[in-house]
Amino acid sequence: MIERYTLPEMGNLWAEENKFRTWLEVEIEAARAMARYKIIPQKAARAIAKKADFDVDRINELERETNHDVIAFLTSVAEHVGEEAKYLHYGMTSSDVLDTSLALLMKRAAALIDKKIEKAVRQIRILARRYKEVPCIGRTHGVFAEPTTVGLKFAVWFSELKRRQAAFRAATENISYGKMSGAVGNFANLDPKVEASVCRKLGLTAAAVSTQVLQRDRHAEFLTSLALLGSSLEKFATEIRNLQRTEIGEMAEGFAEGQKGSSAMPHKKNPITAERISGIARLLRGYALASMENITLWHERDIAHSSVERVIIPDATIVLDYALEKFVGVLRGLIINEGRMLENIFYGGGLVFSQRLLLKLSGPVGSREKAYRMVQRNALAAGSGRGLFRELVKKDKEIRQVLSVSEIDDCFDLKYYTKNVGKIFRRVFGS
Repeated sequence: MIERYTLPEMGNLWAEENKFRTWLEVEIEAARAMARYKIIPQKAARAIAKKADFDVDRINELERETNHDVIAFLTSVAEHVGEEAKYLHYGMTSSDVLDTSLALLMKRAAALIDKKIEKAVRQIRILARRYKEVPCIGRTHGVFAEPTTVGLKFAVWFSELKRRQAAFRAATENISYGKMSGAVGNFANLDPKVEASVCRKLGLTAAAVSTQVLQRDRHAEFLTSLALLGSSLEKFATEIRNLQRTEIGEMAEGFAEGQKGSSAMPHKKNPITAERISGIARLLRGYALASMENITLWHERDIAHSSVERVIIPDATIVLDYALEKFVGVLRGLIINEGRMLENIFYGGGLVFSQRLLLKLSGPVGSREKAYRMVQRNALAAGSGRGLFRELVKKDKEIRQVLSVSEIDDCFDLKYYTKNVGKIFRRVFGS
């Protein structure tokens, strides 16, 4: 991933140096386990644990000759270990190291991501409680519908992000598996006890069965969980982008001192971070699709998945980590324009209260259809600029035959749209 979207901690996790360091971690644990079960001498395991190291430049030099990164890595390590290196990687195949170390890196990357999901969840909870009963207009089809509250918007985000976090944690659990079962997964040259011991020491679970590789449905589930997280972030970001539109003006990203919105138009304040999050979500969905293509491999393994994973797994975790960081920043600096929200609710003389009026009329006039026509003709008149809805209703002789002015005014009271918010909050937040 390009540096622009790479934060230091996640970037360091996927750096080449750390990749080889993780491979070495697996090799050392494998040697220790084999010595424990008397497959290799204890002396060899101690020498490997003490002396094993590598040189990245040397590995790259050797790979140019061997065209095999694991062999190049093992040769570099062997140069540090000396004679006992003959017991390094004993009975193992490359994927025993690659897949087990990849699981470690993905699990560690997931821990970094989960911390940022928690930050986002906490910030959304703060906003939901702060704006719990602050009224705003609800929209369906992009058109004014009925009043709701800002807090309920955030409650929806909170609930969705918690679902995505739960699915992400389940996917992380399913990727936290290692294997050390040899070239076709049948333990021809190793005892399953070695695999179990290595995985336990590394904080992984031994796969119940594998071929030369761990099965790639695990990786696809993980990448898909990242794509779903990104898509939810995009959904939240798109709401902010829409509400920042000049003609709406209800929410906006913060705008820092010295920030500039446009090279040409000094008045501009654009939702650039929310837009960036939307772009990142597109990347994540692409990575998820590529991960699904990787599930199908020939027989016990081919390497069609390898080149794909070298790109999509580091990149997906890096850009989601970045998107979460930016999203939390947007939440912390979010501007809520309560005055504009009220203006929009009462646009056209309170058109959005039409259902309350419909319900009030249906009983007295004896027909919901008749009541609907009575309300609609006034709403359409107000919508076409022939007056304010509330005033038109009060002047409607047919309506005034069954409703008093005070009864009409009651239909335009926001209390009906906030009265059950507390009950919803108890379901979502537990308090």
